[in-house]
Formats: sequence, structure tokens, C-alpha cells
Amino acid sequence: MTVPAVAQVVRDGLVLSPGITFLVGENGSGKSTVVEAAAAAYGLSPEGGTINGVHSTRATESPLGEIIRAQRGVGTRRWGFFLRAETMHSWYTFAEGLGGPGPRYHEVSHGESFLEVVREHLTGPGFYVLDEPEAALSFQGTLALMSALLDVVAAGGQVLCATHSPVLAALPGARLLEVGAWGLREATWDELDLVWHWRSFMNEPERYLRHLVD
Repeated sequence: MTVPAVAQVVRDGLVLSPGITFLVGENGSGKSTVVEAAAAAYGLSPEGGTINGVHSTRATESPLGEIIRAQRGVGTRRWGFFLRAETMHSWYTFAEGLGGPGPRYHEVSHGESFLEVVREHLTGPGFYVLDEPEAALSFQGTLALMSALLDVVAAGGQVLCATHSPVLAALPGARLLEVGAWGLREATWDELDLVWHWRSFMNEPERYLRHLVD
């Protein structure tokens, strides 16, 4: 509750628009805590996966998911998936241990496995939560993820995603919530601190790098 974004969600709730909502902010701002709690409140495993496969290797999640509750529209399909970048390796092992003809995630590259998860599990109507999915992706891989997310929305899915990627945050039609000392606030892509810093760095990297050298 000392994190402004968390306190705001507990106090006011978080109403998600249809389509895609991105939470964008610095490390420690609370964006991953919020998406993790949203996944848990919906019934998804805090370490990733579907509503049908809860597993745990080491519980590190906050109790926020037990404090809030998810409310969905009448008749909404209760399907979903949580892609949490930092724990996907253990989920791959869990998924392969179930047997069946599914993909062998450990046998492809890190980025390819993320995209395969998206193609296999983010399908049709449902609630899909992603925590920094760009962590494993190249520039081209991020564009492929964006295309897949647009397909999810077209099929009636709803997405909540925490990200550090200015590329991913530029997805057409997405709602942007900037997370920081103020809590959560609506923003446009051009207004994001993330975009400003990346633009400044790409235009004049030496302004940033000389401080490291000095």
C-alpha cells in the first residue's frame, strides 16, 4: 500500500477497456505488481499459465491478488493466460510435464518460445495478462507480438500488459496508463517519459553515455 499505483487500485479499482491496456513505468513503480494481482484475482497462476494449470515453484507474489477481485461481464468466456517473463522457464517445464503433443518450448530460442506461447494460448475471447513480454524479443519479434495481439483483440480478447518497450506501447488502439509516483494516469504515446528518454538517447546517445564514462 506504500506504492501509489497499488494504493490507487485498492482504493478506486481498475476498469479495463475492451482491447489492450498497457501499464508503462519505471522499475519499482508497481506495474508488475498490479498485473500479477489482476492475473491472480482472475484465477490464473501467479507464475504463469492458464486457469486450468496452477503451479508454484517459489511463491514471491504479493497478497494483492487476494485483496482485489475480478468482475467480468455477464456471459464472458472465462478463459485466460498469464505470460510472466521472469517465470516462463519454469512454466515450460510444468507444461511439458503434462505430456501431450504440445510445443517443446525448451528446444527453441527464448524469443521463439515466447511467440509460440502467444500463438498457442492467446486465442479468441478471454483475459490475457502479460508482464514485460518484450524481455525475450528482438525488434522484429516485438512486431510479431504486436501483430498477434491485434489478432487477439479482433477475436474478442482483452489484454493487460506491463511493458518497458516504446515499440510495444505504440500498438494502434491501445490504452496507455503511465505508472509512477502519481499512481496510474492516462497518457498518449508521445506523453510517456519512456518515449521521451528513448528519443533523446537515440538522437544524442553521448549525452547519456558520457555520465557513465565520467
